[in-house]
Amino acid sequence: MARNKILDRGQLKSQVAEWRAAGDKITLANGCFDLLHVGHVRYLHAAKELGGRLLVAINSDESVRALKGNGRPLMPDHERAEILAALSDVDAVVIFPEADVRALVREIRPDIHAKGTDYTAESVPERDTVIESGGRVEIVGDPKDHSATDIIHRRLEKRRSCAQPLSRPEACSSYASGPWAT
Repeated sequence: MARNKILDRGQLKSQVAEWRAAGDKITLANGCFDLLHVGHVRYLHAAKELGGRLLVAINSDESVRALKGNGRPLMPDHERAEILAALSDVDAVVIFPEADVRALVREIRPDIHAKGTDYTAESVPERDTVIESGGRVEIVGDPKDHSATDIIHRRLEKRRSCAQPLSRPEACSSYASGPWAT
């Protein structure tokens, strides 16, 4: 079922037209979603609570690399899309190659563009396009204290410090037996 939620741009336009014909509102959320964490889940749940159908647009691998640098994404876009599509709050997922979702906003004209709390309504890059398309911007989710980049860096630092010969073994015991152990 989750794979049925992953649509290309043409399929998405048709699906959005069907939803609108049925009277549904469209909420768009977007991001890299490189390493799914609780902040992402809370953001998407809050976006869904705005009402209607929740469409999640994820950055393509090339787009993530351009935004986050070499070594990213950790997971390929088709896997990130499948994970997001498995969430019950998500009605559809689309992968986009651009740096932001302005083109997608113009194509589907969402009623609401939901962004996380690392933005303000004024700082959302697509804000003007959303308004021109008849929609509004909403800031949702919990405070931005979860970040895939921060999680990755903390794990790498722990790995580096535990690899040092003078490390305290007790500080590294959970790391050595955890999912990041090598």
